[in-house]
Amino acid sequence: MKRDMDLVRLILLEIENKYRSTAIYDLVIEGYDTETVAYHCKILYEAGLISNYKAQYADNEIYGFGVGSLTWDGNDFLEKIRDDSQWKKVKDTITQKGLPMVIETIKSVANAFISAAVEGITNSILKG
Repeated sequence: MKRDMDLVRLILLEIENKYRSTAIYDLVIEGYDTETVAYHCKILYEAGLISNYKAQYADNEIYGFGVGSLTWDGNDFLEKIRDDSQWKKVKDTITQKGLPMVIETIKSVANAFISAAVEGITNSILKG
């Protein structure tokens, strides 16, 4: 199954929105089937962006799954790509430059945009 970074972002946003103090079972993301969402939750867990992932299988198919909260790294990553326009800028830049659409690249490009914004704010404060 191919990784879908738009889905990764949607899952992180949904977990942030729904998680309270116990696992979220059978997370639903509109437009995606259970198997695809579960796979992406599994790889988010393996990447350290969510705290837990457990799946249940029956007849060689996924029957259900549960996820935990966002980790510290998951929260930080989501914060960098939360805004739709920022996410679009990051994706467009990665695509235009022919870079791989992986977490490290997304973080680097998002950090570059954030650093440029902070530098601009700092310069305007110092001049004012």
